[in-house]
Formats: sequence, structure tokens, C-alpha cells
Amino acid sequence: MLTNSKNPKLSTYDNTTPKADIQTYFDGPIKAWGIIQDWRGRVVSRFDVDMVGSWEGGVGTLKENFRYYNGDTQKRVWTITKNADGNYTGKADDIIGDATGFSNGSALQWNYKMDITVDDRTYRINFDDWMWQMNDGVLINRSYLKKYGFTVAELTLFMKK
Repeated sequence: MLTNSKNPKLSTYDNTTPKADIQTYFDGPIKAWGIIQDWRGRVVSRFDVDMVGSWEGGVGTLKENFRYYNGDTQKRVWTITKNADGNYTGKADDIIGDATGFSNGSALQWNYKMDITVDDRTYRINFDDWMWQMNDGVLINRSYLKKYGFTVAELTLFMKK
């Protein structure tokens, strides 16, 4: 299952609804459930997330509290800024540099880098993060974790406002 990305284009989602809006969706409490699959498709991690977002002007804060099924916990706080061109920049302590975010129709795309430790080794991974706004306050997130351009793992997350 070690493959190159399918390279979807954000323009594919022109005029699709419901419209994805970062500032609207990531405002208030959100509950999420996720899995991580290795390159073979095996589920290697399951987790729940409680999130709370707030916005002041064009700057948002998203607090994430992860509870992994193996007992581990993790916290991440994003600061998300809406840029003059309508796109977004995100920062968090464990993100390398800036995350960049784009939206079109029902889709959002984020790109960022993160160091991930697996079996006592640390790898710099590129995240190609796609989200689709659904009805009833649901957002589906698929992240393609890449190393040297190859997808080495996938993360699936279902969010509910």
C-alpha cells in the first residue's frame, strides 16, 4: 500500500455544499474519534479528541485534548490566522514552521510538518490534511502522512459539533 499521493485538487470542490468555514466550524466544543493506519492499512492507533475553538477577529485558538486507547494523552493548542487572501496560517508547539490552510466549497486542505516518534526513532513527516464539511455538524478529516513523497500512514478523524 506504499503509494504516491493521488494529489486531489481543491478546485474539485468548487460550488459543493455545505460550505466549509474554518471560523464557523472550529468555534465552540467539538467531539472527535480517530484512527491511524500504517502503510499496510492496519489500524495502529485509536483515539478520542475533545476540542474547543474560539475566535477573535481573524485569529482563532483551537485547544485539542487527545485520549489514546492505549492510555496515552496529548494536548495541542493551535493558533490559526486568517490571511488577507482568505487562506489560513496555523501554528502549534509541535508543528514545524507554519501550517497552511485553504478552503473551497465543502473542502478544507492543510499542509504541515511534524516530528513523530515511532519505536524510539523520530521521523519528520509531511501532513497532507483534507477535511470535508458534511450535514448535521459533521466534518470528516483524512490525513496522508508522507515521507519522501510516499504515504507512510493515514489518519481518519470524524468530528461532530
